[in-house]
Amino acid sequence: MEVPFSGGCACGTIRYECTAEPIMALNCHCRDCQRATGTAYASGIFVPGPALRITKGDPRYYATTADSGNLASRGFCPDCGSPLLARSSGHSMIVIFASSLDDPSWHRPTMDVWVSKAQPWDHMDPGLARYREGLG
Repeated sequence: MEVPFSGGCACGTIRYECTAEPIMALNCHCRDCQRATGTAYASGIFVPGPALRITKGDPRYYATTADSGNLASRGFCPDCGSPLLARSSGHSMIVIFASSLDDPSWHRPTMDVWVSKAQPWDHMDPGLARYREGLG
């Protein structure tokens, strides 16, 4: 992975750039992530909030109360609906959905979280650490 890295939505309305290496990479199986992606989980990377800069457009955010009690906001393109970002009121990191990266091939998740919510048809990588719930 090279820093900075960039990404955006499917239609090109939203673009971003990140100037820091990811803090962690994971797959989240919570129901909110399932709904946001339309499949079994969301795969994402956590980066320091100040390192992410939106260079084009304005994501639309949808907020819910997470199981942790924190406010979880998911950013998506208002034109094409591509999921892009997530943030939590519980910390200053931003989650970048791996599907929005210009080059998602370098993304290497190291864990699965919220596996208690995983769908029975979801086949997780047995080599990754698993956490029944989130990381705190």
